[in-house]
Amino acid sequence: MRGSIHRRCYCRDPETKKPLGKRCPKLNGKRHGTWSLRQELPNHPKTGERRNFSRSGYASSEKASNDLDKVRALLGIPDEGDNEGVERIVALLSTASKAKLPIPDFEETAARFRRGGATLHTTETLGDALSAWIAGRKSLRETTRRSYESHIRVHINPAIGHIRRDRLTVAQLDHMFTMIDERNEEIEEGNALRREARSRLAATRDRSERRAIRAELEALPPFRRITGPATQQRIRATLRKALNDLIRDDPVTHFNPAKWVELEHGKRPPALVWTDERVRQWRATGDRPSPVMVWTPAQAGVYLDHLADDPLYAMWHLFVYRGLRRGEACGVRHTDFDAKSASLSIHEQLVMLGSVVKASRPKSARSHRVIGLDAETVRVLRKHQQRQRQARMQWGAAWQDKDSGRLFTREDGAPLVPEWVTDRHERQVAAAGLPPVRLHDLRHTAASVMLAAGVEPKIVQETLGHSSITLTLDTYTSVFPHLAIKAAEATAAAIPRTGTAKRVSGA
Repeated sequence: MRGSIHRRCYCRDPETKKPLGKRCPKLNGKRHGTWSLRQELPNHPKTGERRNFSRSGYASSEKASNDLDKVRALLGIPDEGDNEGVERIVALLSTASKAKLPIPDFEETAARFRRGGATLHTTETLGDALSAWIAGRKSLRETTRRSYESHIRVHINPAIGHIRRDRLTVAQLDHMFTMIDERNEEIEEGNALRREARSRLAATRDRSERRAIRAELEALPPFRRITGPATQQRIRATLRKALNDLIRDDPVTHFNPAKWVELEHGKRPPALVWTDERVRQWRATGDRPSPVMVWTPAQAGVYLDHLADDPLYAMWHLFVYRGLRRGEACGVRHTDFDAKSASLSIHEQLVMLGSVVKASRPKSARSHRVIGLDAETVRVLRKHQQRQRQARMQWGAAWQDKDSGRLFTREDGAPLVPEWVTDRHERQVAAAGLPPVRLHDLRHTAASVMLAAGVEPKIVQETLGHSSITLTLDTYTSVFPHLAIKAAEATAAAIPRTGTAKRVSGA
């Protein structure tokens, strides 16, 4: 296939105003005009249409000739008879021509061609690749998709989205997480200033001082949450997953830098029980010993007694006794409850997607489960169903739940909003005078009470839908360590001994 370089200018005939082209007398001068290249490409395999690659604007014949050699080298990558490979190279050159991109590098293109990647383009940024990746993942749960999109939009793209995907390094990822840590320090400083100002505001009654402090508060940034170690681990996991998938689908590189980034472990905070001493300290200072706190059985009983007349008492009962997740309780239907077999099936949950409530699959495969119910819980659920039937008759045509058949709804049959359930729980805890426990942490209370009652850990795991029995046993040892001590004593007593143990001298 023929190719050539030539020089041309854009001078025009002063009379006809037509381009002079090769007739321009100034073309003999070395600095007049610019150089262009033109290389024939294989004809279109279906239509036979002639194709070529052309580029102009070179300052010298040497530069034009060098690029012509690059184009010819790229056309030589496919083996003879590899028509599909030829078309891939032609498509690459056509894209470079239309977008006025540099001639693709031969070594990079040849390597990608041999690996069989979906694209030969060398200019794809990480941001573009991640956008294509998230759009192509059709089977993701909506909550997972939102989490991925948030990590990419808030953290990954602003820091490294502009970097070419094949040139991403571990050092660049380290820098991204360093930036997150620095931003955390700024947030913590701002939060500390705001807390200090609010303390001063509460301590003074002087009007002028209060006005000055309020003005100070308005100038400060609002309270913000930091991106903690656990969230950073999830950001890294998102990027690692995306790069692994991209390497599989389009291996422009086989190196995944996210695999080698070292981060602080996002360890789960310890679950602690609200002992009398911890309750006294909390009432005196307002400080919680751990983000994850668990009620004693007596405290859980006070909570349920306080809610005994609540229209949704059966739901609070399930939270404490069976450890349902918030979304699972909101999503359970009447058909999921079988009074005869004393069981409740969990196969759907309601989740918040922005401001919209949607039905979704449970959190994991283990979360699809059938929960056994005790006689008292069956009685409570039957009473709730009877009360809901009466409410439906009273509301008549205004009843909101026309066909979903949710077991737990608002008074008019409207579906429960998960955030509303959390808010109501927190208000009821405060009204009952109990130390604070997050709604999700009622699962720890349920697990702890079951384990303390002697229920097998495997049964507790299946009831709660834990993905691993390790999580169940962690609750067992951290919340009620005296149970572990009892187990140790029982083990020691089970081993028969003869004689009397002698003291070790010097001990």
